[in-house]
Amino acid sequence: MEEERLMQGQVEIFRKLFAFADSMALKCAVEFGIADIIHRNGRPMTLHQIAAELPANSPDIGCLFRIIRLLVRKHMFVQHDPPTGDGIHLQPEFGLTPASRWLVKDGELSLAPMVLMENHPSALAPWHCFSRCVQKGGTAFERAHGVDIWGYGAVNPEFNQLVNSAMACTSKIIMKAVIAKYDEHGFSRLGTLVDVGGGTGADIAEIVKACPHLKGINLDLPHVVATAPEYQGITHVADDMFVEIPKADAVFMKIITFLQQNSHPRVATRIPAVLENVTDQVANQFLGAKPPFLSSRQPPT
Repeated sequence: MEEERLMQGQVEIFRKLFAFADSMALKCAVEFGIADIIHRNGRPMTLHQIAAELPANSPDIGCLFRIIRLLVRKHMFVQHDPPTGDGIHLQPEFGLTPASRWLVKDGELSLAPMVLMENHPSALAPWHCFSRCVQKGGTAFERAHGVDIWGYGAVNPEFNQLVNSAMACTSKIIMKAVIAKYDEHGFSRLGTLVDVGGGTGADIAEIVKACPHLKGINLDLPHVVATAPEYQGITHVADDMFVEIPKADAVFMKIITFLQQNSHPRVATRIPAVLENVTDQVANQFLGAKPPFLSSRQPPT
């Protein structure tokens, strides 16, 4: 019995040791658009049918099969085995699951940009710095790169674009619920709304789309706003929320408490300054009460 428990412990270690392979296989599937290929086809496909549509001249079928087989075991895809008999040897077909539908890049709701960002070498490097954080303190991202994630994005356009896309895709997931909750008794009563740390403006654009009477203001750092698309009814402002916040009837914010509790102390201690800027700049439209704080700044890695 003791030996059996000991061997089970070894199994658990190996499971944890190779857990990273799941993320790498997921990244591969997104890079090659496997979910997109099956989605466009409208039905499950054989391995060779999928391979024929990959953006590769001579894909290794055996390697592709091992990756898809792993993702089948992880419930990312489903395998449909053909009926046997009559001496006919048909290939199995692979279809989408509720999980892999989130990997379709052009889907209304997609986590494909998040998969690519979180598995980028620059995002993975901080995970190797836990010991240094214990020894010397600080955040893992700063230990790995010497600056925080926003400073790093300012001088690395490729990573900045990945972060912006990842933040936008996660925003889509929750904005429908936010708008449904606050449309009639919140946003409809406002004339102007500023999204503090709003990234490329996806959140505030969805709000203004649902409430066309609103004038939206998207505030974020210059290197973030520089890549923001134009949205009808939205003004992009390149500035630092720790310094100044544009005037508006209300402020839209998100995860501000998480940011204060989980950031490096240098960042966390500045959060009250952001809230002070908010109360200084927002007009008192709510019977003397402070306006609601609703932000879209995502927590640093």
